[in-house]
Amino acid sequence: MTGSTSENIEIPTQELKDKVINAIKQVYDPEIPVDVYELGLIYEISVYPVNNVYVMMTLTSPNCPSAEFIPSEIKDKIQQVQGINHVELELTFDPPYSQDMMSEAAKLELGFL
Repeated sequence: MTGSTSENIEIPTQELKDKVINAIKQVYDPEIPVDVYELGLIYEISVYPVNNVYVMMTLTSPNCPSAEFIPSEIKDKIQQVQGINHVELELTFDPPYSQDMMSEAAKLELGFL
């Protein structure tokens, strides 16, 4: 069974958030060999009652050539997590993205360390 479910069985918030993070880590910017989570593009992940998820994210730049599909791919991956009821994704450029937002693993992978 995949994707959304009509059941209203609430999954513990941290467990669901961990599953959402794992789903997000499956999405890569095609120009950078690091997933969008480790790149620091995800600003906020909130899990609300009955398994509703809110994600605030950014892109590496407002002119990112992948701007059309990265947010929709992230939303699709999250919706595939069993038990997720609804996903709301908000794209922002405030604060603007910088390389300081990358995880140590991403910086290492890209040769910045």
